[in-house]
Order: sequence, then C-alpha cells, then structure tokens
Amino acid sequence: MFWRYEITGVDTITLHFGEQIDVALVDSIHKAAAVLRETLGERLLDAVPSYTTLLLRYDLRQDDLASLVADVRPALDTLSPEGGESEVEPDVVEVPVFYDVRVGPDLERIARRADLSIDDVVKRHTANTYHVFAIGFAPGFAYLGQVVDELATPRLSTPRQKVPVGTLGIADTQTAIYPITSPGGWNLIGRTPLTLFDPERDRPGLLEAGQQVRFRAIDEAEYIELGGRLDDLPWERETTTASTTGERS
Repeated sequence: MFWRYEITGVDTITLHFGEQIDVALVDSIHKAAAVLRETLGERLLDAVPSYTTLLLRYDLRQDDLASLVADVRPALDTLSPEGGESEVEPDVVEVPVFYDVRVGPDLERIARRADLSIDDVVKRHTANTYHVFAIGFAPGFAYLGQVVDELATPRLSTPRQKVPVGTLGIADTQTAIYPITSPGGWNLIGRTPLTLFDPERDRPGLLEAGQQVRFRAIDEAEYIELGGRLDDLPWERETTTASTTGERS
C-alpha cells in the first residue's frame, strides 16, 4: 500500500493514500484506520478518514513522532497484497427515502435535465451502493459517492436558507442527507425519516467514513409511519405566502 505522511499539528499527522477521489481508496483507508486502531490502541486518540487521507491524533504523553511512524509503517505493511491483509467487511446501512417533489423540490428538474422520468431517477439513485467518503460540513453530514453520470448535477448557484433535517440531495457526483436543519445548496430529491445525528446516542452520527449506504424508496404512508414529517417544508410556506399575497415567483 502506497502512503506518505505529513505533519499537520503538534499531535497529528495526516497519511496520504492518493491525490484524487477514488472509490477504491475508501476501502483502503477504512482498513488502514481499523488496523491502526487495533495496533496502536490507546496511543491513538483519534483516526479521521477523508477522501484520500487519514488523520491520526496521538497521545503526546506516550509518543513522539518518530516512535509513532515507526509503528505505523509495519502495521500498514500488513495491508499490502504480499503482507497477508486481514479483511474488513464494509458495514452497509439501508436508508429509507420518500422520493417526492413535496420533500424534494429539485427532483423534477433533475429528471428533466437527465431526460428521465422521476421514477427512473429514483430507480437509478436506489440502484447504487454508495461509499461514505467523509464526514463534514455539519455534525453527521456524510459525503456519499458516487451517483451515476446521468444524475450528476451542479450545486445550486444560490443555496437555500433552510433545508429540513433528513432531506436527501445531490451535488455534482455526490449525494448526501442533511442531518440537521441548515442552509444548503444541494439539489433536493427526497427525505428520510431516520435520525442521522443525535448527540444523546453513544454514537451520535448514524454514518461514518468507510461504511456503505443503500437507499430504499418508500411511499408516503411508510414515511409517516417511520416518523417522517411534511409540516416543516419551508418552500411550501414560501409558495403559500406568495400565492396569498399575489407575489410573483
């Protein structure tokens, strides 16, 4: 396994495994994080995977840089083909999604752009298994890749001021779920009733880098049964207000 390290803080180094986003790297970085957690134990305070990197934060009371790297190197060597790598099966999370223009106001536009029906957009989006590249932007916000080329859509030129929690979007070749209500510029296509982030849980984020995600289309009845909401959609209130006051969109 090729890698290099960079000193990124007094107690952190970043391991680089490549220069470009590559689905194959997700698996390699996930395995590297697992073997280093096992090998270094309490010496390793944190291991944060991202698109092409793995950030390691170590305990300065137990380690110095030279000692850490000296032990990182043989651990990662076990992941090379000739090193007899131990397999780490990916954790696949199924996420139910209500795909509908009421909760996904950009669904119809994406379908027109791809010259597809809305049903075909949903079929293509649910046919893939997505890799969790990284966590960022907001607590529990997982960057998932990659959508098929037909569904790849640029971010909105002007982000929405409010995107409800659980809303599913597409930006370029990635897809993601808003774990909290926040501003956002992704193209919105549906919504899940699952709680993506809960600080009271032992593991607050539902998704972590290295996992895989499959989306399952559900109808409105199941969405509501699972706790989904339709009473907090800001774009519906904007439409209602504009209609009531005679404003033009």
